[in-house]
Amino acid sequence: MLLISVAGATTISILIGLIVGVGVGYLLKTYLRDRKFDDRKAEAQKVIDDAKIEAERVKRESIIETKETVNELKRVAEQDIRDRKEIVIELENKLNLREDTLDRRSVNLDRREEILNDKENRLDNKKTELEQLNIKVEEILKQQETKLEEISGLNRDQARNIILTKVKEDMSSEVAAYIKEEEEKARLEVKNKAKDILALAIQKYAGETVNEKTVATVSLPADEMKGRIIGREGRNIRAIETMTGADLIIDDTPDAVVISSFDPIRREIARKSLEILVSDGRIHPARIEEVVERCRQEIEMDIREKGEEAVFKAGVGKMHPDLVKLLGRLYYRTSYGQNVLQHSLETSFICGKLASELGENEVLARRAGLLHDIGKAVDHEVEGSHVEIGIELARKYHEADEVIDGIASHHEDVAPKSVIAVLVAAADALSSARPGARSDSLENYTKRLRDLEDISNNVKGVQSSFAIQAGRELRVIVNPDSIDDVQTFKVAREIKEAIEEKLQYPGTIKVTVIRETRAVDVAK
Repeated sequence: MLLISVAGATTISILIGLIVGVGVGYLLKTYLRDRKFDDRKAEAQKVIDDAKIEAERVKRESIIETKETVNELKRVAEQDIRDRKEIVIELENKLNLREDTLDRRSVNLDRREEILNDKENRLDNKKTELEQLNIKVEEILKQQETKLEEISGLNRDQARNIILTKVKEDMSSEVAAYIKEEEEKARLEVKNKAKDILALAIQKYAGETVNEKTVATVSLPADEMKGRIIGREGRNIRAIETMTGADLIIDDTPDAVVISSFDPIRREIARKSLEILVSDGRIHPARIEEVVERCRQEIEMDIREKGEEAVFKAGVGKMHPDLVKLLGRLYYRTSYGQNVLQHSLETSFICGKLASELGENEVLARRAGLLHDIGKAVDHEVEGSHVEIGIELARKYHEADEVIDGIASHHEDVAPKSVIAVLVAAADALSSARPGARSDSLENYTKRLRDLEDISNNVKGVQSSFAIQAGRELRVIVNPDSIDDVQTFKVAREIKEAIEEKLQYPGTIKVTVIRETRAVDVAK
């Protein structure tokens, strides 16, 4: 029993301890919670107070900034008002000055009007007086004419015809002498100046001469290579001729093959292709097709490069890509053995120098000279002369009117409309006529000499004529009984005009008329 009571007392003590512990813990937790709440409340109050202080500070700064902004705007507005007032005052002063000026002009105009009215009245009076004088003069002239007709026995028309006939007879020799005198003056004044300009223009440009032909020759390492070029049953040579459009001539010439074609681009493609095939050694239709196509592409690139190089050398600025390509094609075109692209560059430079000496647009003159033969690039593909084709191309690519005029008139098909067109024709003739620039066939050479002599022999009073100096000079002998010394100048001019009208020739032709009287007697 005692043991049971002790155990119960212990249990009760534990329970009481637990209850007391729980109460103490609750009280402690409540205290800590209240303490933490008070701390947070104090922190929140501090944050609120700080916020209020910051808000006051921001408010004060905003007020200050607003006041400064208002003051600045007010200052700017006042300055603007002052500026506007000054402008208004200046405008008012100008208006006042203008009003004063207008008033003075009005007064001057009124004075001038009065003066003009006075002059008009005086002119009217003089006009009336002149009309009366004219009437009197006409009456006197009629009286004099009537008296002259009575004295001479001739009417007015008969007298006029007699006087005109006499004047023509008397003036014929005087006119010829006057022409001779004026020509001599013109020669003295112009000859030296023209020589200086031409010499200076030509000396400032010196170009090389490229002489092309209609055939090209490819050297072979050995004569047996000809058999490989021909191929079995001629398939290789047929493939080359078909793909290039050129003819291969394999004759008895040792170690060489001749390529013939009037199209220089096809001839060049065939030449390069054959050289590659010969050096490579593989010659069959598939390889031929591959090489020809590659060479064609290289030639196309070379054409564009030649055109771009010509445009750069001439210094004519930007040009349409199609025109550049056409210029490159001129590198493979010849005229009387002269490379057309080189001739165009020569013409461009000479034309530019002439324009510079005369004060014309040098760049435009060089451009006209460079493009004057552009029609030759496609004249074998398009119908018409190279002049007509060149005009169409220049218009198509919107070239300047002076360039079109230079193309149209450089062979005197039409009259030039600008100074640059005249310079293009002169530069073209200079480039073509210089020694070694062009080659001519014997047939054309003899025909030109014969035509020169025929033209001069058809002139009245010419006894005989001789073309000398390769057709650059014409010696004409006239009949001394029908042609006097003064009339020889008339004959020379007539022959010159006939040559210019009927013949096409490079350079100039000097016409020399000779009149001599020989007295022959025989002593016996």
